[in-house]
Amino acid sequence: MAASVFDSPLFAHLFSTGECGRLMSDTAAIRAMLLVEGALAQVQGKQGIIPEISAAAIHRATLEVQVDPGAIAKATGENGVSVPGLVAAFRDEMKAPEHAQYVHWGATSQDILDTALMLRLRQALLLAETDLHAVIRALGKQAKAHAHLPMPARTYGQHATPTTWGAVAADWGAPLIEALAGLENLRKSTLWVSLSGAAGTASALGPEAAKTRAGLAKALGLHDPQRSWHTDRGPILRIADWQGQVMAALAHMAETLIGLTSTDISEVSLGSSGASSTMPQKQNPVAPSALLALHLQFNGLRSTLQSAAVHQHQRDGAAWFAEWMVVPQLTLSLAAALRHARDIAENMTPHPMRMHSNLDDNLGLIHAEALSFALAELMPRPKAQKVTKALCLDALRQGTPLEDLARHDYPDLGKDVFEPVRGTGLAAQDALAFASRAAKF
Repeated sequence: MAASVFDSPLFAHLFSTGECGRLMSDTAAIRAMLLVEGALAQVQGKQGIIPEISAAAIHRATLEVQVDPGAIAKATGENGVSVPGLVAAFRDEMKAPEHAQYVHWGATSQDILDTALMLRLRQALLLAETDLHAVIRALGKQAKAHAHLPMPARTYGQHATPTTWGAVAADWGAPLIEALAGLENLRKSTLWVSLSGAAGTASALGPEAAKTRAGLAKALGLHDPQRSWHTDRGPILRIADWQGQVMAALAHMAETLIGLTSTDISEVSLGSSGASSTMPQKQNPVAPSALLALHLQFNGLRSTLQSAAVHQHQRDGAAWFAEWMVVPQLTLSLAAALRHARDIAENMTPHPMRMHSNLDDNLGLIHAEALSFALAELMPRPKAQKVTKALCLDALRQGTPLEDLARHDYPDLGKDVFEPVRGTGLAAQDALAFASRAAKF
């Protein structure tokens, strides 16, 4: 097995990350760092901090020069950071020492790496947003088509009251809409440029360091935090929090689907199911299982990121290194989970007959709450609850449907007390409301 499933040819289709996988590659990291160096030179050239002709040469070269990650691996191992080796290799490739000497003017490695990371995370958020739109649209179609399809709701793994398949889909999709609603503020509060120099004081960047930082932010389409955030890992944590919010919503869908596709329930089928190596009859819920596994991995890594947010003094190597290990894995975990969620939402199919059968199973006890309120029209509510409880126990002891016992003792009960659709409450309304919102994505 490969060290990471995301880099494994064997697991390439089980944990596919799509375009996001390329964003978290060494090549993408180097390309992003060079973009930062080029933009920095361009801004400093306009300010007169470095010669404008050199700034133009540097900026042009950052768009053309390619640096092999392997070529700077030794330097990275020696320095503990990739920027010194990258700058040296880039200067050499420029073949213009009179201009190359101005590369990386006044910046520190963390400025370049953190800003480059934000460029890549910006793209990762955009890819996640695109996938979320697709998942929400697919869930909206399910909610609209099956808003009135009754099925058992389950709490603590047991039948509770009736709900509808449309309402279940809406329940999965609503948190995703809320996550999308928070994206704009998330981007403003996290996608920051970093330009604070060696100790966060911008001492080597000159008297107009703040103006340079603002110009760099504008050039790269990032936000200016107007301060150093070398040891404030809040932006990274907030992105991980958002990723976790989405992951938890997707995992809820996956966990529920594993239950709904079980042999004993069989209320839903998936578009693609897994075969067993020895049991011909099995169709394993592979996609929900993979999604849930990604959630489990995400949770463990998220705690590591929280620990890595604690830095010593003004810069901290160990905490920073740990962040490098974790952030790509968190991002790829969500990317892979979203791809599974999209496939699931677009291809799952409810089984109405099985849902109806399961509603009738267990002697109709799923209608106990509706019965207790119907009886409350004939007697005080506490007594109605007590009578309903006794009827449920009698049904279980005798193996007789609850409706038969209730109508024997209370023949004036309404005809629709035991109708599943009546017991679904606002389920259909909620499903259709979600479908209307989802159609806009």
